[in-house]
Amino acid sequence: MTQTNMLDVTDRPIRYLRLSLTEACQMRCVYCRPAFLTGARGGGGLAPKEIGSMVRHLVTEHGLTKVRLTGGDPTARADLLDIIRQVSRIQGVGDLAMTTNGLTLARHAADYAAAGLGRVNISLDSLDRKRFADMTGVDGMDRVIAGIDTALIAGLTPVKINTVVLRDGNLADLPALVDFAASRQVEVRFIELMPMGPLGDQWADRYVPASVMRNRLESVVHCWEPLPQGSDSALRYRVTLRDGRSACIGFITPMSCNFCSACNRLRITSDGSVYPCLMDQPRGSIMHAVRPRLDTQRFDRVLEQALQDKAPEHPTTGFAVMTQIGG
Repeated sequence: MTQTNMLDVTDRPIRYLRLSLTEACQMRCVYCRPAFLTGARGGGGLAPKEIGSMVRHLVTEHGLTKVRLTGGDPTARADLLDIIRQVSRIQGVGDLAMTTNGLTLARHAADYAAAGLGRVNISLDSLDRKRFADMTGVDGMDRVIAGIDTALIAGLTPVKINTVVLRDGNLADLPALVDFAASRQVEVRFIELMPMGPLGDQWADRYVPASVMRNRLESVVHCWEPLPQGSDSALRYRVTLRDGRSACIGFITPMSCNFCSACNRLRITSDGSVYPCLMDQPRGSIMHAVRPRLDTQRFDRVLEQALQDKAPEHPTTGFAVMTQIGG
């Protein structure tokens, strides 16, 4: 059967689905979850079989190759293993990944790997216990580190650490995080704050560009070797540390050097809303196209219209919050 590539209004091919499974999360990160959003456990939304049917259609008919499970936190879904099984069994999904806060990963990493999950990104904003708790609302740093170590043992690799960098927050922690990444041979990715969510109105005061992050790392990095970027959003480097060890560092730069021209992403949230861009408004819903069973023509029309509304570059400010759209 001939595939029809999904293209947006500027002919960027869409190959990557970021699927937010729930708004629920066990953390309350200062840059992510507004005070009015409460609750740690999540349910409802798209069911595992609905997700499987939707992804299979996108893969077989439209050439999708990559799926990332996001949230909130995907681990708040009691049926997460079933979702992983549904998606991992689809021939053509070459990369099934998950972004998680890591709090429960030490208990479940082996089960996720056995179900077919390929790799994980784990949020870790500080190695200072108090600062970690201040930023996340949870005294859970040891659990996250245990989750990282267990994910490595389970083979959910390459493990990547995600760190959102805040001025007057965790900027001073970057050298320690690189040291941690080098000790475990995982990649650490430092992320620029975006003008959206709870810190949207403080963005100008809290934002740290990648150039400042890199300068802060000169105390521990001796040599920077750029790595091919490919379709990754990060500017990646293989670095040699001043003590002779090596590490992999990425900078995700949506504000100082956006990567919109190479964007190949489509976002669908747990309630079926379609976001052509992280910082834009939702452009329709696929919920009525997947229930009671997948109506492929109706589904495709919703996606086609949403992609026609995908701007060449992201807006200057965001409309949603990360717990809704999944970063």
